[in-house]
Amino acid sequence: MLPLFIQACRQISTDRTPVWFMRQAGRYMPEYRAIRKDHPILEICKTPRLASEVTMQPIEALDVDAAIIFADLLLPLEPMGLNLEFVAGDGPKIHNPVRTTQDIDRLQVHRTAELNYVGEALSLTRAALPAEKALIGFVGAPFTLASYMIEGGSSRHYAATKRMMYSDKGAWDALMEKIIQVITPFAASQAAGGADVIQIFDSWVGALSPGDFETYVLPHTRMLVRQVQTIGVPVIYFGTGASSYLPLLHQAGADVLGLDWRIQLDEGWKAIGYEAAVQGNLDPIALLGPPAGIESRVADILQRAGGRAGHIFNLGHGIIPETPVEHVKAVVRAVREFRLAV
Repeated sequence: MLPLFIQACRQISTDRTPVWFMRQAGRYMPEYRAIRKDHPILEICKTPRLASEVTMQPIEALDVDAAIIFADLLLPLEPMGLNLEFVAGDGPKIHNPVRTTQDIDRLQVHRTAELNYVGEALSLTRAALPAEKALIGFVGAPFTLASYMIEGGSSRHYAATKRMMYSDKGAWDALMEKIIQVITPFAASQAAGGADVIQIFDSWVGALSPGDFETYVLPHTRMLVRQVQTIGVPVIYFGTGASSYLPLLHQAGADVLGLDWRIQLDEGWKAIGYEAAVQGNLDPIALLGPPAGIESRVADILQRAGGRAGHIFNLGHGIIPETPVEHVKAVVRAVREFRLAV
């Protein structure tokens, strides 16, 4: 039988709602902090044994229904020829950002095999993971990866990104196409390594207006989704800060649409005509509050889901480092114990 999580991805009715968390392996867990004392993040990502160990920590501590491989969205930028560094306290930095057509021309697309360490970590994890637990692989969406490549890191206004997008659509399209050329085989290698589903993270898509998303981003995102689906696994598309144009995100064609906390779950699901499964959508900061309040918020979301087939419980973004582990466990317990009021 398919894992409960995959059944929900396929909108198959389940006897309970599956639950997992974005960034469920992270600094809020003492086990993870212990590993990080001796190993920087890139070393963990590139060492299959360590990546698998970290991936399994939430399964053992929380008993969630899916593990997500420990990796980073920006790993594919290195084989494309970019110099990536994670700076303590400052996040990722790209020391040779993409700003011109010549920069785009220099990007390489045939070195994806250099990322095989992620597939190896998936294989190790699949061997250790109980059969009823799903394994999630992931990639960055074209817009989010392009914005990192152009800005050289995170940004507040995405000025350089939008400047290229508005002023040279040919260059923009060429960049997006090169990203897809790398991301598609990377997703395929993750599925070959044991990933049951691929989540596409569009972390910065909320920086766009609906019109700009539809014109400059949607065609490329739709292309990536379709190509990943041909691998034979469900696709989750998660974009933050874009709840005002969920129907456009839905047009990308993913099997599951991730919802952040900026929209009520029932409103978001209705906005896409219940045509896909949905994932979400508790505000991660709610986990800093008392357990009773957390349980009430969980119940509200599940009540809004109404028992409809195709809901995966998650946060509206990743767990933050200050989160008490016991509060995360309280969410899992609340989801498991919930009974729909009729």
